[in-house]
Amino acid sequence: MSENIEIKKETLWKIGTFVFAALFLVTLFLNANGNIGGTNVQPTQPTVQNPPTSNIEVQIDDTDPILGDENAEITIVEFSDFQCPFCKRAADDAVAQFKSSSYFKNGDVNLVYTHFPLNSIHPYAQKSAEAAECARRQGKFWEMHDIIFANQGSLDTTSLKSYASQIGLNTNEFNSCLDKNEAAAKVANDLKQSTQAGGQGTPYFVLINKDGDTTVVSGAQPWANFEAAIKSLQ
Repeated sequence: MSENIEIKKETLWKIGTFVFAALFLVTLFLNANGNIGGTNVQPTQPTVQNPPTSNIEVQIDDTDPILGDENAEITIVEFSDFQCPFCKRAADDAVAQFKSSSYFKNGDVNLVYTHFPLNSIHPYAQKSAEAAECARRQGKFWEMHDIIFANQGSLDTTSLKSYASQIGLNTNEFNSCLDKNEAAAKVANDLKQSTQAGGQGTPYFVLINKDGDTTVVSGAQPWANFEAAIKSLQ
């Protein structure tokens, strides 16, 4: 004995409508969250900001390490954290390309490093910044800068002292500077300037020309974005 199951057309229509609505809502949710098939969709166009000059406060003095011609027409002020992975990416990519660029070789643009340690999430950032400053006192800031970023996974005090030896510093002077926190005030002042300049994360770059015009590149952006920012100030 067989039984026949009848489904009215009205019922089929209701089921179809429900399924279509459910699929539509799922599609909207996935698009809104930028997540399709488990893959995060990231924006492809980095951000170059052009804030008003009056909103940027950057002070550069003879305690700030400068890479390049001190009299360059344009200065890139980098606010950075030695333990920040995005700062390492910037050092390995955009900053490295800057060193080989015609802007640097011709003396048109220089780079100033400013400490912006995010101490609440990077416990080794403060002491690493102090180590770089202790190295600057012996004329080897950029050598310490490079070796710290090259060994970002080992930033304890013992490692920092080892790097000082590797780059040829007077280790007695360096160790005394580091142990006595002699560079802490400089790092604290840089941190204050970072927030005054609008920095909310690292790395953060403020570009300034001789007329005082400014533009900002925020994050570990490709060198092409820095070139665009430089051209906007020429």
